[in-house]
Amino acid sequence: MTDFIHKVTTCDEGLEIKDIMRNHFDFSSRLRNKIKREKLVMLNGKQTQGWIKPKIGDVIKITLPEETSNFEPQNIPIYPIFEDNDLLIINKQPGLIVHPTKGHPSGTVANALAYYMQQTKQLFKIRFVNRLDMDTSGLLVIAKNAYCQNDYTNQMKAGTVKKCYTAIVRGLIESNSGTIDLPIGRPDPENVRRGVMKNGSPSITHYKVIKRFPRMGYTLTELVLETGRTHQIRVHMSHIGHPILGDWLYGGDNVHLMERQALHAARLSFIHPITKEKLHLKAPLPPDMIEALKKLS
Repeated sequence: MTDFIHKVTTCDEGLEIKDIMRNHFDFSSRLRNKIKREKLVMLNGKQTQGWIKPKIGDVIKITLPEETSNFEPQNIPIYPIFEDNDLLIINKQPGLIVHPTKGHPSGTVANALAYYMQQTKQLFKIRFVNRLDMDTSGLLVIAKNAYCQNDYTNQMKAGTVKKCYTAIVRGLIESNSGTIDLPIGRPDPENVRRGVMKNGSPSITHYKVIKRFPRMGYTLTELVLETGRTHQIRVHMSHIGHPILGDWLYGGDNVHLMERQALHAARLSFIHPITKEKLHLKAPLPPDMIEALKKLS
């Protein structure tokens, strides 16, 4: 469990504990209410109420509530890149959907995490703060509490989370770098496919060429998202004539090289919600992308 500790100063003089909490801790109103209901605020080691006015030098401790998820544990490999009491970042393998759906009620990352928690004797509610398509591999962030989920979401809204992808795309991209600034929408509500649309949501993708493969006509690229629309990279690259290798939905399929889209969430940087440390995380390329690059060379 994560604790938040604050020593009362002259700046807090005359304030009630609930107001001090608002001033010093960025809890959502939902989380504050849960903390209140479960009586998780302590003053100098004793349970207290929000209306109490503490004295200078008093110590307020707030404990986040315990929560759990009820997914069926399944023995599916998990590859942690970073883990502490508040966050778990894994390198998701391709072919796994993140969260159970009607079409995929089991065999998901959530089921794998439930098993992982059993094995590591942990107890937390699984909170995915970013999503990856089933056939996209790479860095997936799981918050172990509501505070970290909310903080990461706010960082994404503020544009301080940096996400970098590696992709193999069809064709030889002429310019060494560029920006695609085109709105993305869903032409047909009954179809999962997205597209560039006038009335779509603003979407910006920056790309940089890492290596060209003239013999086979493909390009290894690095892509940085400024926005996070569904299928954004896949839609943008297809729209400019360079669909991602293996992406049958957007015209890049080539089963002889890859049976899924060659897209990997390779790097991620953000501020740790609790420690405030800047995290820079990397996930190695999966074997199928490495093998595809060997065939292209």
